[in-house]
Amino acid sequence: MAIQVTATALPEVKVIEPKVFGDARGFFLESFNAREFAEQVQAGVEFVQDNHSRSAKGVLRGLHYQIEHAQGKLVRVVAGEVFDVAVDIRKSSPDFGKWVGLRLSGENQRQMWIPPGFAHGFLVVSETADFLYKTTDYWYPEFERCLAWDDPQVGVEWPIEGEPVMAEKDRRGKSLGSLSDF
Repeated sequence: MAIQVTATALPEVKVIEPKVFGDARGFFLESFNAREFAEQVQAGVEFVQDNHSRSAKGVLRGLHYQIEHAQGKLVRVVAGEVFDVAVDIRKSSPDFGKWVGLRLSGENQRQMWIPPGFAHGFLVVSETADFLYKTTDYWYPEFERCLAWDDPQVGVEWPIEGEPVMAEKDRRGKSLGSLSDF
């Protein structure tokens, strides 16, 4: 097998570590294989969109989710390092409001699978980071929502001092208790 899959404290959220083949020339890894993903992570997933962002140190993006068109995301960092977070926002889940965080970097090559029903965000902890992710549904701005990054009810322990650099829409994130539309 070319990947190792480990469940996180939120069992539906998975850490995927690809097999990296390296020598004096550099390295090679298979970043996605549909058959292995279906067998080891989750069957029946179809990705429809790939996204790439570059952000500077201290930038926090999220915690994003979509209503009606919930997205599953397979995320990874190809350069730099982020602290990546998933929050269970499924009201029927026994893990509602719980979060898991993981450092993803170009060096460790880890990926994280965040299924639909989770809010997602990340904080850049290196000078810059290139963040790539696949989604299971398209982006619909009218259905995008944001959970407050600093909601005390969720209590994400972001590795940051001071205020993060954020988009205004992310600063206006809603509290977990106000989520009535998911």
